[in-house]
Amino acid sequence: MPPALVGIVVFAILGLAFGTAPRWLVPLIAARSRKCLYAVRTAERVVALTFDDGPDPSHTPAILDVLRAHDAHATFFLISSSVPGNEALVSAIVECGHEIGNHMTCDEPSARMSPSAFEAELNAAGTVLARFGPVRWCRPASGWYNKRMVASIERAGYRLALGSVYPYDAHVPSSRMASAYILANARPGAVVILHEGAARGARTVATLQRVLPVLRSRGYRFVTLSELVGERLAWSI
Repeated sequence: MPPALVGIVVFAILGLAFGTAPRWLVPLIAARSRKCLYAVRTAERVVALTFDDGPDPSHTPAILDVLRAHDAHATFFLISSSVPGNEALVSAIVECGHEIGNHMTCDEPSARMSPSAFEAELNAAGTVLARFGPVRWCRPASGWYNKRMVASIERAGYRLALGSVYPYDAHVPSSRMASAYILANARPGAVVILHEGAARGARTVATLQRVLPVLRSRGYRFVTLSELVGERLAWSI
């Protein structure tokens, strides 16, 4: 298993076991996989919110409402096969000041694809999403990647992004646990990963309603990945 993937597995095990990730662990993982953005190094109280697996007509509108209520911006990693019939929703995401990212054509592990299939699906998804605005970021489905995938992502003009705060919301059906995990692990420059789609989307709405007011009271602002990177030093950082 590539070193970056080993690090992610260790990160997940430690997080589940102890409920919080050691502060030194994300930079360590990131240092072994410099082609991927996990977080940024900054003293400014900013956090990037990211959402996978949209657009979801059942819950994306509610997510947008919660973000609007807290003056929050985010990056939505969209699955292109979910776009037909939801074009107005994707346009609304962009019009609200959020950005969209490439999350492939379907929700199946990208690392299991052949190199040619991965590149074809990456480009197919990009063609669909580019109609709505700039697409700067890619997050492979299921979050696993290898050197060949990184090369394809770079050739397509994207930057690879995972995150530093993943509350296991795709695996553990508890908004309260996800909320507690985010609040325990939020740091300046963190990248939070949450999910849309079916019951996950409903939990994400509830999680945002719990988390955003608390983080705001701690002085945090919520920004897109592109805003987070800005002029700061990324743990490609």
